[in-house]
Amino acid sequence: MNIIVFVKQVPDTSEVKIDSKTNNLVREGVPSIINPYDENGMETALALRDELGGKVTVVSMGPMQASSTLEYCLKMGADEAVLVSDRLIGGSDTLATGYTLSEVAKKLGYDLIICGNEAIDGCTGQVGPIMAENLGIPQFTYVRDVQVEAGRLKVQREVGRNIEFYEAELPALVCVLKDINRPRKAEKTDKKVRLMKVADLDLDLQKIGNGGSPTKVVKIKMSDARAKSYVTIDDSLSAEERIRMIINGGIEKKEKIDLWRGTPEAISDRLMEYDGFSRYIV
Repeated sequence: MNIIVFVKQVPDTSEVKIDSKTNNLVREGVPSIINPYDENGMETALALRDELGGKVTVVSMGPMQASSTLEYCLKMGADEAVLVSDRLIGGSDTLATGYTLSEVAKKLGYDLIICGNEAIDGCTGQVGPIMAENLGIPQFTYVRDVQVEAGRLKVQREVGRNIEFYEAELPALVCVLKDINRPRKAEKTDKKVRLMKVADLDLDLQKIGNGGSPTKVVKIKMSDARAKSYVTIDDSLSAEERIRMIINGGIEKKEKIDLWRGTPEAISDRLMEYDGFSRYIV
């Protein structure tokens, strides 16, 4: 069985910085790692190959530095590694990336395509489904188990608290979750990464790179850290008053009233009007 695993090199999210002028991630000086979901995708592919035989080809699209991620995948046990790197595909959004990688899949040939469910630098989860749509093959996201029996794909999807079971004919594409497995350790290897350029593919140049990307990033802003706060809701209040408490983050301050000033009749009236008092009178 011919399995393609698509992986992405991402910045370590614990040290992410944003260029305020370009709204792009600042990669210089920031450690790069394999997208964690993709590492689980690699393990899924390797386990299937070990069980059923065949070949695992790992592919990444990005700058030349992404070759280090592919080298790591080769050390995990991938049979081949391909880096798609070209100035013409720079600035690709998820639509352009999905189109480019689907053409790579066509060129390489495949029975099963495995992706991580999402990349931790963008968290869109769009590239895998876009590829499947371009290729016209079944797709399954949020996958927690993958089996191939008698040429048929069997998957389990985790949707909220529910587990869904599906079967499909190959070829197909799956996007796996992190808890699907525990990736194996990397070992030494002499295998090399192969470079693929735009000229090696049959691409529509209007659909790739920045020019083929309809999505534009207007602004990115790091969220401010906020201290957690808690509101204790008074069950004795009306629904309207409880909602007001939640919106305002707590009990509204009330104007201090001298309940015991004046005649007995005036005191009685104020007690009856005072918020929360009258409901305790039977």
